[in-house]
Amino acid sequence: MVRRAAAIVPVLRAHAAWGDEHRRLHEAALEAMADAGVLRLRVPAEHGGHEADLATVVGVIAELARGDGSAAWTAAVWAISTWVVGQFPDDVRCEVFAKPDVRVTGILSPTATAEPVGGGVLVNGRWAFSTGAPQSHWTANAAVLLPDRTPVALAIPLVDLEVVDDWHTTGLRATGSVTTVAQDVFVPAERVLRLAPVLRAHPHATAPMFRAPFMPAACATVGAPAVGLARAAVDAARGSASPSGLREATVLADEAEFHARRTAAVVDLKAVDGEEWTPEDRAGVRRDLGEACLRARDAVDVLVGDDPALHRIQRDVHALNLHAILHPNANLERYGPVFPGGRQDS
Repeated sequence: MVRRAAAIVPVLRAHAAWGDEHRRLHEAALEAMADAGVLRLRVPAEHGGHEADLATVVGVIAELARGDGSAAWTAAVWAISTWVVGQFPDDVRCEVFAKPDVRVTGILSPTATAEPVGGGVLVNGRWAFSTGAPQSHWTANAAVLLPDRTPVALAIPLVDLEVVDDWHTTGLRATGSVTTVAQDVFVPAERVLRLAPVLRAHPHATAPMFRAPFMPAACATVGAPAVGLARAAVDAARGSASPSGLREATVLADEAEFHARRTAAVVDLKAVDGEEWTPEDRAGVRRDLGEACLRARDAVDVLVGDDPALHRIQRDVHALNLHAILHPNANLERYGPVFPGGRQDS
């Protein structure tokens, strides 16, 4: 899978500037990712997917980012969202995964309401930052189920939602991370799933990828684009950067990759036997996520010059570092309470 991803880097790189200008991925990039099997990374094997472990996911997403950071970020979100759909009942999975290389986006912040009606729920609300929504087929969005406001996950076809074109940014422009809106959208009961069990580990699941809790697996996935962007900057700067700058950036890129791969290795190892996750384990994942993003950003900043490709890479890696989950400072704060000698009440 990683070799296949590496093989399409030239295609993604060739269309990255187009995507940056038009704020969506080029069709050639989408076709290349589908042909390489990228869109089936976290689809269950019984539905024709690769059911890939996190080491593979991180390797693939990092390679994609060497070609285009936006393609990598979008693929990461699609991988996470297909994993969420994999926990819905059989008939829902069959419906969603019936389409080859289906693209599923999702927002698990419950910023909508789901009101029970006959046979299902009526959904109203909006979800900001819906990555790849204009080019997706389904969403796995969250809402609060009335009247007790229990968080639920909803599988909704994109055609049932309004797409608001409000993604005007300097970085990761081609992700098309727009707002989606539901206005009296009916969702049948089988496509409504309580969110809490989705986020927990399932140590006795048949597929190892479902034995890990959502957040560590998601963190490993979304940290991978930073690694690839650091590598992309080094690739782009060869022949123009000073030897000392290139050395420094390469070391920083190596360090970013170390942290990303360590997270994936921890998730995969614990998934083998369905090992329990401790607060220290979870904090360690957040530490590595923040450090990977920070070092990737520093690697790019060492090399940035007049090259337009480097400018785009820099904008993309800085956008990543501003994400609420990826921000290095926020992740360091998560790690603080479990650090040896740290305050437990912080």
